[in-house]
Amino acid sequence: MVSLTARESDLVFRIMGELSADHSCETLRNSIGPMLLDLLNAQYFASYVWSDRSGTFGKRIALNMSDDNLKTYESYYQFHDPITPLLQRKRRTTAVAEIISRRALERSEFFNDFLARDGLHFGINYYAYIAGQNIGDLRIWRGRGREDFDRRDLEIVDAIGPAFTHAMRRALSREDINESRISLTNAIESESARVHLTEREKEIAAAVMLGKTDQQIAGELFISVTTVRTHLKHLFRKLGVSSRSQLMHRIALH
Repeated sequence: MVSLTARESDLVFRIMGELSADHSCETLRNSIGPMLLDLLNAQYFASYVWSDRSGTFGKRIALNMSDDNLKTYESYYQFHDPITPLLQRKRRTTAVAEIISRRALERSEFFNDFLARDGLHFGINYYAYIAGQNIGDLRIWRGRGREDFDRRDLEIVDAIGPAFTHAMRRALSREDINESRISLTNAIESESARVHLTEREKEIAAAVMLGKTDQQIAGELFISVTTVRTHLKHLFRKLGVSSRSQLMHRIALH
């Protein structure tokens, strides 16, 4: 257990409070970034969400770093980065100095044409993992003239890390649900434009797509099961299908 000063304890308490709130992925990282910099006596903060599908970092949050410089990272330097792939494999907070010598880093294109342009010299990274999947990170840097991060700094971030991981999982899960709902609504509206579904038919189609039973739909819409089944018959007729599974397949195609 890391021994904290009163000031550090207050900052950690505030960070944990933000991590327990129902923030979006973006708001979450924006809220804790300044406090992490204050806690660690650092100047630069960035955070990304890794996409296994594209093999890239996205959803960037950054403090005190040039937007133009970060765009070059996203378009070029993340693919020519000698440190991040190594840091990303770690399951604990890791200092850049642990995976590459200072001399080797300062001789690299990545340092001279990216990091040094914003003044980043000493860094630590934490990568959040759930079931082996990287879901977000914390990248904290100090500038030239400062001391490198020490073991105590790493232990402080490690103590915060699990709460950050769980907060990111909650935020990303909510965003996935919202994106799925938007996609479902768009698919149903596409069908409605073709065959003119009523508002009630669209509500029932959405509920069927979510796997709800006639009884569940009736309860949620405050109508009888018989009325639900009448609307379903109309849906089947308009969409040219004869079962719930066919209805789901038809809407999913759009």
